[in-house]
Amino acid sequence: MAKTIYKLRPSDNWRIGEHESWFADMAAQGLFLKKMGIPFAKFVKGEPKKMRYRIEVNSGDGITPEQKQMYAESGWEYVTSYNLFHVFSSPEELQASELHTDPAEQAFTLEALDNKFTFNTIIMITSMLVLIGLQAAIWIPEETPTLAFVEATTINQLILTIVLLYSTYVTLQAAISIRKLRRNLIEGKPIDHHAPWKKRFRNQHIIGLLYTIIAALAASVPFIQLVKTDTQTLPETSPDLPIVRLADIENSPDYIPEEPTYFSDGVDWGNRYSFNWSPIAPLQYETSEHGLIPGEIQKYGEEYSSSLDTEVYQLQFPSLAEDLISDLIKKNHFRANKNDFIRTEHPELDILITYEEFKTKIVFAHKDNAVMYAAYYGNANTAVLIENTVEKIKLISE
Repeated sequence: MAKTIYKLRPSDNWRIGEHESWFADMAAQGLFLKKMGIPFAKFVKGEPKKMRYRIEVNSGDGITPEQKQMYAESGWEYVTSYNLFHVFSSPEELQASELHTDPAEQAFTLEALDNKFTFNTIIMITSMLVLIGLQAAIWIPEETPTLAFVEATTINQLILTIVLLYSTYVTLQAAISIRKLRRNLIEGKPIDHHAPWKKRFRNQHIIGLLYTIIAALAASVPFIQLVKTDTQTLPETSPDLPIVRLADIENSPDYIPEEPTYFSDGVDWGNRYSFNWSPIAPLQYETSEHGLIPGEIQKYGEEYSSSLDTEVYQLQFPSLAEDLISDLIKKNHFRANKNDFIRTEHPELDILITYEEFKTKIVFAHKDNAVMYAAYYGNANTAVLIENTVEKIKLISE
């Protein structure tokens, strides 16, 4: 029984001359085409032999037994078909006459393929324009695009865009190539049956491999996020976590966490921290904490209580920090007056922005590749909040 060999095949069906040349080169190595598949072609191993291969294009009705018989009588044996392409072979020493001796006549056989690729191109470009319109409808009104990018909330749209862009490029290339081939045939220029294929074959598969890797990585992001994302009740102390704690801000021996008001899935949602991940910010924390100091009575007779919300990002690209802080301001304090956010210099930070109104104190800090946001409500002053933020940001800044 002859040995079967599978070879990665050229991906562009419409490059007729290159495929014919590839089949002939394989036969010269003792590999004879039996079937074309995706993405491999099936060969049968035998003694090396000089063979000629020709590809006939049909309108879509398939190759008929009568056509096979007619070509066989001319010295061309039917091998296999794929899509609209039908492959015939003939030993070189037989010197069989060409399937098409008139290039202009052969151009007519490519008309259906030309129309098909033109139609596909119109569909792909239309789909691409629709996608761009949908993306614009999402991104133009989006007031926090950097935050969405950092948190990878638009990764599905990115995957779809990559796939459709590449598919549109390939379809457009096919339509242009077939149109050019038909024009050449009409002008009397026959197909080059010995067209060089190795360089294009190598480049195509490098590009295809890179495209596949990028698409696979992008598609894996939501699954990685699902695995890595977690929410837990805040521990009593967390010296190794890069999060500011309410107990450190209050700095009172009487401070205690507030009793849970919403407890679900084993988590106290009033005192919890969430861990998230994205390719742009592999380390992300978000916390919400509420506490009180028993016996400390406020102006209107209520017991003193305070709260602290934080967000922490370790960025792959530190250049995103300024825009990320701008988006965090929009996200969390869109009703506040922008002029009330004060940017000041700090010897241990690259960016420090603060906001203060009554008991509300807010800090945005950036150092190297780390960004931290802390919003505190209570009696402690802003300087204490800054001090704790500086201490914690050192844990993740590089």
